[in-house]
Amino acid sequence: MNKEIPYKIYLEESELPKQWYNVRADMKNKPAPLLNPKTLKPSTLEELSQVFCEELAKQELDDTTPYIDIPQEILDFYKMYRPAPLVRAYCLEKALDTPAKIYYKFEGNNTSGSHKLNSAIAQAYYAKKQGLKGVTTETGAGQWGTALSMACAYLDLDCNVYMVKVSYEQKPFRREVMRTYGANVTPSPSMTTEVGRKINEQFPGTNGSLGCAISEAVEAAQAKEGYRYVLGSVLNQVLLHQTVIGLEAQAACKKYDIKPDIIIGCAGGGSNLGGLISPFMGEKLRGEADYRFIAVEPSSCPSLTRGVYAYDYCDTGAVCPLSKMYTLGSTFMPSSSHAGGLRYHGMSSVLSQLYDDGLMEATSVEQTSVFAAATQFARVEGILPAPESSHAIKVAIDEAMKCKETGEEKTILFGLTGTGYFDMYAYQKFNDGVMGDYIPTDDEINESLARMPKLD
Repeated sequence: MNKEIPYKIYLEESELPKQWYNVRADMKNKPAPLLNPKTLKPSTLEELSQVFCEELAKQELDDTTPYIDIPQEILDFYKMYRPAPLVRAYCLEKALDTPAKIYYKFEGNNTSGSHKLNSAIAQAYYAKKQGLKGVTTETGAGQWGTALSMACAYLDLDCNVYMVKVSYEQKPFRREVMRTYGANVTPSPSMTTEVGRKINEQFPGTNGSLGCAISEAVEAAQAKEGYRYVLGSVLNQVLLHQTVIGLEAQAACKKYDIKPDIIIGCAGGGSNLGGLISPFMGEKLRGEADYRFIAVEPSSCPSLTRGVYAYDYCDTGAVCPLSKMYTLGSTFMPSSSHAGGLRYHGMSSVLSQLYDDGLMEATSVEQTSVFAAATQFARVEGILPAPESSHAIKVAIDEAMKCKETGEEKTILFGLTGTGYFDMYAYQKFNDGVMGDYIPTDDEINESLARMPKLD
């Protein structure tokens, strides 16, 4: 017998996940290994440990252990802002006049304003446990940099953030939150690193990209003893930590006999989407249930929908390992769209493999339609959404309207990664009617793809 479903579903503390779920353990086709950029052979634990914390390098390479215990210190930190609610969007359903049932997993109940804190505290914890002095990282829209600065402040670690230049300029308050937590923030590409100077010379006046910022952060980490590089998305370890999102959503659904038909997430590097869908994807891989998964990316940076599936550098400076992924080419410079967290040239190797195997779908949407959906959502649900997760809102609304046309009562679940209160410059552009859409031409994408490494 179905229970009455509340507006917000919170798990009890005893129901919270105590382990992260590693979807790779259930994948028939495992993601291809990372390649050493110098030897082009699979990266070893020793090699990865020169860039990442050793425990994180182990998690990166582990594709057989289905569940990994969450250390008690991290669980204690999670209690500050978890559980995150699973929300029934009753008001949105009413406004759309749809028979669809719409749910969203809201990850904005912390100062970072997003899901990024789930992995930031884990990576900072392992750095501290290893006895390191500090970490370096990149950030696009600023959510990851904010989350990492919070985690490092909590654990008394030095934090150095390379922030994509266009976001550094568009979001000064996000930058100041990082500085308030003690982080050193540098616009990227900068003139403080060799790779930054090279990128500025090759692309004069560039607004930067996540690929540029990653290169600078890696170089900075390797130049200072007692430092390691940490990444906010893309990597296997990050998707692993973010599965607390999907595990909580899965537990909440089971508690109230909710069975999603469609699960939707925005897709940049893959941390939010992978974190949300992994436990549900595990059910599908094991033949226990079936779901339709939709990855939503910006039309301005469409790696899944217009990229190629091949080995490519994870960064513009070609200093990081190569990953087999859907990519637009590591030298692709995305337009200065307002969803900074989705301006990455490639996609997680896990999600790329799942997509290539036909286990999930992908679509791209233009930013004016995204902000129209964000505005519609804000006016009826009372949350101002981040531009990134508004991509998922856009497609969730589209799917709900299809249900209205057909009369089908489907259940839709999407990830609301965080809030958009530091994105008012973008909302201003939309409200003033001066926001535009940019879609790269085939020639632009092909020019970048032509510069990709040629592997035998």
